[in-house]
Order: sequence, then C-alpha cells, then structure tokens
Amino acid sequence: MTTALLELRGVDKRFGGLHVTRSVSFALAAGDRMALIGPNGAGKTTLVNQISGVLQPDAGAIHLLGEDVTRLPQAKRVRRGLARTFQITTLAPHFPVQRQVELALLEREGLTGRAWRCVDAYAGVRAEALELLSRFGLREHAATPTQDLAYGEQRLVEMALALALRPRVLLLDEPMAGVPKGDGGRLLTALESLPRDLAVLIIEHDMDLVFRFATRIVVLAEGAVLADGDPETIRRDPQVRAAYLGH
Repeated sequence: MTTALLELRGVDKRFGGLHVTRSVSFALAAGDRMALIGPNGAGKTTLVNQISGVLQPDAGAIHLLGEDVTRLPQAKRVRRGLARTFQITTLAPHFPVQRQVELALLEREGLTGRAWRCVDAYAGVRAEALELLSRFGLREHAATPTQDLAYGEQRLVEMALALALRPRVLLLDEPMAGVPKGDGGRLLTALESLPRDLAVLIIEHDMDLVFRFATRIVVLAEGAVLADGDPETIRRDPQVRAAYLGH
C-alpha cells in the first residue's frame, strides 16, 4: 500500500451559518498530480487554507508525512515538507529574483539569522539558486527585480521559491490566474518538469491545463467532494458535467 504524504480526514469548516467545507477526505502519495476543481464558492481555497495552516478546521484532521498537523501553524508545516504558492503573487517587488531564491534557501537551512555573513559567502546557496532559476528558464533574469518581470515569469519565480524549500507536498493555488495565454505553455512546461516524487495539489480553473497535467481530479461542490477519479472518469461523470464542466 502506498504511503500518503498528505491525508485529509473529514475536514470541515463553517463561517457562522455558512458551511464551506463538508467532511472532505482524500490522500496524496509521492508523485501524485491532483487537481482540485469546482465552481466559484465551492470551498477550494478555504480547503487549501486549512491544509496550509492559514485556517484551522472545525472538525476532521490533516496528516502530513504521517503526522497530525491539524493544529500546527504554517511555518511548522513548511518545515515538515509543505510548500504553497498563492492565487495572487506575494513576491517582494523591488528585490532581485536571485536574491529572493537565495533567501528561501537560507531559510530552509536555518541560516537567515546569521546576518553578519554576506549571502555571497554561501557558494552552495548561490549555485543552487542559479540552478533553480535555470530550471524555470529564469537565469537571464537573476538580477531583475520581480516587478520588472512579465506576470507569467513572476508565477515561475513563485514556483522556484516553493521548490527551494525542498517540499514533499506542493500546493498550487491557480498558477494560471492572470497569466496571458501566450505564457501558458511555458508555465505548463514548468509544471511538467516538477520532481517526479513530489506530490502536487493544484487548484485551477483552466480546464485545458487541468486535463493535461492532472492524473487525478477531485471535484468540490458546495464544500463537499462530488467526484474523485482520473481525468477521463471526471470528464464523463454526468454530475460533474451538470455542476461544473457543462453539458
């Protein structure tokens, strides 16, 4: 039996009288490529916020690498192997791309408190940062402030920062949001090049990307799991077509 890297058990969340996630359960193993889809208001971002620690569920449990992390804060979940990108970019606009990646690497190694040493002293950090930028086609922008990059390139920087943490589980919240159609192919290429042993959960409204990238799709409707299966099963499911994909 494959060991789950991330497992949700009956995750439930209410805001007053609004029941946003309803006893959601599923698991991800190493190498999984899961898409979480559903209409606006289905509870997708609320669910990811609970997984990442932004919100705590009212009921249920979240397990990461076999450990119950339901009540752990975000930072501790990151240290245990969980990384996330957001629907809206959260990059430092005036900071060069390479420096942002280097700082993420220093944070991972627990070296950010050593302010008396220059980042340039860490040859390994610099080399790894440049390797990550090369992987995402960003090497030529190493010295560029992120505000001067195209929006699609900024999303690639976010992915590089997430991978700098060496996560076991990666949450991607609408990576195509705001990205011009012409840049979509580059982002999909980056997604397809992610480490094969990484478990990936993606929220995305671009169905072309979902059906090209995901090997498994979970459909949320009114906060509950409506369907869970491979892309072809989801494409043919009459309930999914009625609720989200269209007849």
